[in-house]
Amino acid sequence: MPEQNSNSGRRLTRNQVFTLISAASLNFSSMICYSILGPFFPQEAMKKGASNTIIGLIFGCFALFNFLSSLILGKYIVQIGAKYMFVAGLFASGVVTILFGLLDKTPDGTIFIVMCFVVRSIDAVAFGASITASYSILAKAFPNNIATAMGCLEIFSGLGLVLGPPIGGILYQTFGYEVPFIALGSVVLLMVPLNIFILPQYESLPGKDSFWTLVKVPKVMLMCFSIAALSASLGFLDPTMSLFVTETFNLEVGYVGLVFLGLALSYSISSPLLGFISDKKPALRKWLFIVGNLGTALCFFMLGPAPIFHIESKLWLFVFVLVLDGFCIGLSGIPVYPEMLSAAYENGFEEGLSTLGLISGLFAAMWSAGAFIGPTLGGFLNEKLNFKWAAACQGLLPLVSFVLSLIFYTWEAHKRKKRSRSMEINSTVQEREHLLQET
Repeated sequence: MPEQNSNSGRRLTRNQVFTLISAASLNFSSMICYSILGPFFPQEAMKKGASNTIIGLIFGCFALFNFLSSLILGKYIVQIGAKYMFVAGLFASGVVTILFGLLDKTPDGTIFIVMCFVVRSIDAVAFGASITASYSILAKAFPNNIATAMGCLEIFSGLGLVLGPPIGGILYQTFGYEVPFIALGSVVLLMVPLNIFILPQYESLPGKDSFWTLVKVPKVMLMCFSIAALSASLGFLDPTMSLFVTETFNLEVGYVGLVFLGLALSYSISSPLLGFISDKKPALRKWLFIVGNLGTALCFFMLGPAPIFHIESKLWLFVFVLVLDGFCIGLSGIPVYPEMLSAAYENGFEEGLSTLGLISGLFAAMWSAGAFIGPTLGGFLNEKLNFKWAAACQGLLPLVSFVLSLIFYTWEAHKRKKRSRSMEINSTVQEREHLLQET
């Protein structure tokens, strides 16, 4: 047995390779379908009678239903089956992506808006099923290198985010509204038989722990708030950034997608290295987490930039801040899952697919909660104020996460130091009692 573990540390097993391929296909396809909306959907929705706030809610409802479905599906992943949940979610997501491309045929106004909400909500449940199953399978296949595996897979998430906006913008300009969704939805459906064939099947027994027990762990609480804050920061850009870029810098829709490249590229390129560091040097995770939260907050203050700085908006500055923001989000986001996992095991949670399902469901749910808050609040603030002030307000969330992380890790260090002193005192007392008994 030790020989097998040693060997698996040097090279990937067949199941690990297939798990990576499956997870990579999901990350890529889901992100490319999600990100194609950014460059052109806000303008198209406005033509159909939707306001900025409604557009934000259309983006945000995806996250709301993703939040609810992730919690439920994470709890029952063992009963449903991780592989079935993964494949079924992928299939449903491909179908509703194609349906979203047909919504321009619906009448303007209320019917169009309602159908947008319905289709996005179904897509959210499908995506919640796949991503919850993916995190659990990944953690099961890579128990000692989960951050490295997740970091490497973020390359495909970033690739989807990178390719989605320019592909969506170009297809929209060339062929109209329907083609981007029909083409990419078809790609997702083609990935279903691939994953049916190669994705390993993992079996486990239902566990006794619950989401409430997990959430009550202090470190898990902090991680939940942080991942929601980071997700809200990214989600804020969906309904607001394309409008700001086109109005401020007079860019065409096709070029707006290229602006998205800055954040996505820096995040995807840096994630594998950050994941490797997180696995090899677990003690550095808290510093990655703290610095990343502070950096993300500062980036959003400078994205406009905020009017209090009296700095004129420049395209090169906007792109530079996006690049830096992508790196900072990776700094604070990559260590979150392994920190939640270690906190759960330290507090007596049993090792197995059931616990991984709870953590994966909670992780996906908190990400979705932020993805709901970000576009919804972003659309409202952008309409009532302007992008510069709205971005500054959004930066307050990672700033609060930075302050909370400083407080928590200071308290944790003090607690460990106090426990160490107590153990030393107890050891000294026991040695003295032993010597007295001998004399």
